[in-house]
Amino acid sequence: MTMIKKTLGALAALSLFAAPTAAFAQDDEEVVAKARSFVPINYDPSEDLENVWVLDLSNGERVKIRLMPEWAPNHVERIKTLTSQGFYDGIIFHRVIDGFMAQGGDPTGTGQGGSELPDLDEEFNPMPHVRGSLAMARATEENSANSQFFIVFYPRFSLDKRYTNFGRVIDNMAAVDSINRGEPPRDPTRILQASLASDSKAPPVAPAAPATMDVDITSDMLSAPITQ
Repeated sequence: MTMIKKTLGALAALSLFAAPTAAFAQDDEEVVAKARSFVPINYDPSEDLENVWVLDLSNGERVKIRLMPEWAPNHVERIKTLTSQGFYDGIIFHRVIDGFMAQGGDPTGTGQGGSELPDLDEEFNPMPHVRGSLAMARATEENSANSQFFIVFYPRFSLDKRYTNFGRVIDNMAAVDSINRGEPPRDPTRILQASLASDSKAPPVAPAAPATMDVDITSDMLSAPITQ
């Protein structure tokens, strides 16, 4: 009988240790579930400025994109790092397909280049590729994203969970629509300046128009013969 009491006492003691362990396990599950929840997009460009990517384009427009580190933290960090280095300044949109997307981020303008930083591991997530989605371009290998990105014109759900979706245009999607089409475009649209809203950078000054000669036009010039 004494042995039975000792055994029951030991089991009771073990149960006391097991209870907190189960509680910790439950807490861990809640943390994981929370980490995997995908928060809604904040469309207010005046909030969370460190996660608003600002693109000043050569068409004279400024586009603002909400970066979503909750969806793909490493991809967002890559964009921020390259932006701080001035990597995207002057780069063209080299592949722009009407009804599909505008792709940029290649310093060579050929679609074959990238940054000197190592390629990123994929961070595929369930967020859909809808109008205004920002995603990372890659080669055939899933873990080959580096610096190139694309902005979706119209929903393309076939891209879901195959490309890392990490942001959404929140201001001036019309400017994205006006990016010149082509593969590559004959007159490509450029990113004159990329920054974060927290940098508070003013739009770059547009290059001055070439000076014209101030010449008086005479009637003789207007009636001059046309040479071939």
